[in-house]
Amino acid sequence: MKYVSIGTVLSIVGVLCSIFFWGTEKAHLLPGLLGGIFIVVSMLLSGALANGDRIRANFATETEQDRNDRNRIMKNALLLALPNMIVAIFAYYM
Repeated sequence: MKYVSIGTVLSIVGVLCSIFFWGTEKAHLLPGLLGGIFIVVSMLLSGALANGDRIRANFATETEQDRNDRNRIMKNALLLALPNMIVAIFAYYM
């Protein structure tokens, strides 16, 4: 829940900065960019962009603690991305 609230604060600050720099018609730019960055980080850490051999090699060589840390960071990045993407979509259509 902490990361969702941090993501919400980041999205509100992003909308305010976008309005300040580019006006209300481009209020979706910074929250969308932040959400995209956090989604890419989440995809990279989840292993969604790797092939089967790479995933198998990573699974065989990493410890359980490393795997848990990677999954935790991936979930936190996704929780940071969700409010940003929701606010960006909402700002785009308003």
